[in-house]
Amino acid sequence: MKKQSMNPTARRSLLGGLGVAALAGVALGSTQAVAQEKTGKFEPTRHALDAWMDSLPGGHRVFIDTDSITSGTNALRYAANIMNSQVNAYEGKDADMAIVICYRHASTPLGYNDAMWEKYGKNLTSMGRITLKEGEEPSAKNPQLETITKQAERGMHFAVCNTASTFIAGTIARETGQEAATVLAELAANLIPNGHMVPAGVMAVTRAQEYGYSFLYSSNN
Repeated sequence: MKKQSMNPTARRSLLGGLGVAALAGVALGSTQAVAQEKTGKFEPTRHALDAWMDSLPGGHRVFIDTDSITSGTNALRYAANIMNSQVNAYEGKDADMAIVICYRHASTPLGYNDAMWEKYGKNLTSMGRITLKEGEEPSAKNPQLETITKQAERGMHFAVCNTASTFIAGTIARETGQEAATVLAELAANLIPNGHMVPAGVMAVTRAQEYGYSFLYSSNN
């Protein structure tokens, strides 16, 4: 059977297209190679929303991730242990440590001050999955605020998840007849000392590592 030859015009068009694509690939590869040669390593893109992480003083950086009230509470102990070890074993000081504790998912309610717990304690208890004993009333205070405040005075900072806060605000709004945006703004204006609202806690985990923070997950045990 005689093979059909490609139309000369179509053939020239196809070869021309491949040529352009090949040249584009070479150009892109060259650009990447030059950039790699200049820096010698991967350089993550920086964003203004994350800049506060890079502004914290300290010769050592630690980011502690939490996702429940229990792990959020344990994180305060872990952070204190790290600071205490720096002071006692390394003959350093609190200012040597840049420590961020992340409150996201079910630990997010720990990121709000007592004013929010007094006003929305029932909702925050539910969102934090805190089990109440029979006849027990929801707390009108952040159960860890005293410790959080002391740790903030030592220089610790806290990332509070906006994604979880948005969900919490929506739940509160439905139960109280308010606008979700209004409740979210109220929560954001009433964070714990040294609290920073971040777009998403899980995103903050990754961004912190790009800024050189060692990662530690706080368990529920």
